[in-house]
Amino acid sequence: MSDIALFGTGIMGAPMARNLARAGHRVRAWNRSPQKAAALAGSGIEPMENAALAARGAEFALLMLTDGPACEALLFDAGVASELAPGGTILVMSSIPVASSRLIASKLAAMGLGCVDAPVSGGETGAIEATLSIMAGGSDADIRRATPVLQAMGRVTHVGPAGTGQLAKLANQLIVGVTIGAVAEAMLLVEAGGGDAQAVHRALMGGFADSTIWRQHGARILERGFEPGARATVQAKDMRTIVAQATETSLDLPFAALAETLFERMASGPNADLDHSALYLEIAARK
Repeated sequence: MSDIALFGTGIMGAPMARNLARAGHRVRAWNRSPQKAAALAGSGIEPMENAALAARGAEFALLMLTDGPACEALLFDAGVASELAPGGTILVMSSIPVASSRLIASKLAAMGLGCVDAPVSGGETGAIEATLSIMAGGSDADIRRATPVLQAMGRVTHVGPAGTGQLAKLANQLIVGVTIGAVAEAMLLVEAGGGDAQAVHRALMGGFADSTIWRQHGARILERGFEPGARATVQAKDMRTIVAQATETSLDLPFAALAETLFERMASGPNADLDHSALYLEIAARK
């Protein structure tokens, strides 16, 4: 079993920490808001108030933070990378830009440390049930070393060298963002036309339009249950990253651009802290 320092104990990070401890790993947890890490004390996890001390001597540092700058600041400014055990490995499970991921991996390699960019899909439910889809980018050696740790949280797929895990996550978030919009519009179309949205939701299951988003977020829309599993602000951030990556590679992605506009508008309004499926409300309010 491994000695792991986990940074970021929010909606996703907290259940991931619990699953690592449940699998027998020794876990120390840090969060910018200390009370969130302290809440894990009864789960076989040691809360830490100092990030560098949390990392001291750890074999792995797992980052589940908001963005690339937060990851870089923690690793290099707060001293987390320099406190790891010699030859330690950083698991960047945050969703950050591809270029940021590659820069972090390069800096860590110069320090003699491994790095795997391993963003996830599956939301809060997947984090709780340890069924996350984990898209891992890095060297063969780093992936082999990290796999027993990652498998405690879900299913691991090695998608290529450093940065490609983040690239896979961008593809995932593009599909998620555009599909949420399509599901929201489909529900509005049925409701405005006098149809039974509950019945249509059932009818489309198992057909060609079925998907996890249709099942889960379609149900959220029917119930108007928009408590955040994945916040609209996070989806907006990911859509910005997708459009920026497309621009860097000379791609024009019109669906991505439209989804970015809609989620950015949502993230700057009263529905910002709701689940990203609440895009339904944003579209319903359009006149």
